[in-house]
Amino acid sequence: MTNKKNTLVDKAYKLGGNAKPLSYMLPTKNTRRYPLMHFDEAKGINRALRYASNQRSPFEDEQDGNAILSPIIFEDGMLTVPRQNQVLQQFLDVHPLKNLQFFEVNKEKDAEADLDVLELELDALVEARGLSSDMIDIVGRVLFGAKAANLKTKELRRDIIIEARTRPQDFLNVLNDKELKMFAVIQQFFDEGLLSLRKHGTEVFVNLPTNKTRLVTIQKGDDLISSVHNKLVSSQEGEDLLKLLEKASV
Repeated sequence: MTNKKNTLVDKAYKLGGNAKPLSYMLPTKNTRRYPLMHFDEAKGINRALRYASNQRSPFEDEQDGNAILSPIIFEDGMLTVPRQNQVLQQFLDVHPLKNLQFFEVNKEKDAEADLDVLELELDALVEARGLSSDMIDIVGRVLFGAKAANLKTKELRRDIIIEARTRPQDFLNVLNDKELKMFAVIQQFFDEGLLSLRKHGTEVFVNLPTNKTRLVTIQKGDDLISSVHNKLVSSQEGEDLLKLLEKASV
């Protein structure tokens, strides 16, 4: 049985971030100013690097005295190295700035990463689009604070969808937040008539067969759902009432 040799391929490299200068010269020789060292795990030593186009190794200790030093230049942030130039590929693979200042282009890996981002975006957009009017208000208060109160429903829905598209993971984290879920449950209590407002919306009353008492007074400037939430979770009495409301809820 014969061992298959590694297939030689052309490789491409790109500068990190959004850097795309017309030309960028990468350090190619170990010096005091620009130390280019690679730790050899097998030998347990640091080895100096040097790119010489007429040598077979990127390590200075394996080169002869006729090394021809060659520049490595990224143009428009990119560098393509053909499969015939193995010494340059090897040099770049062990270069200290790899994965810091420049990266090897891996189309399959990049596509996988892009796909993950797109699927996350899609999940967030689906969740945003499916929010009920009540949840739009609740999520809006969490995402935008007091600003949400000054927005009409369609404006708020638009801003929430934009938030889901631009920051999908943060948006999904908000939807999965326990407090937000509790806000939604409280809104459902109002929708089902288990809680009701009196005195021009300043007082919240319980509307259970065995309990018709006032739950909380809404102070000027306070948020209704937040005030009810704080009341229900701040004491044993409130937690007991919450259980009764949940049991009575459809």
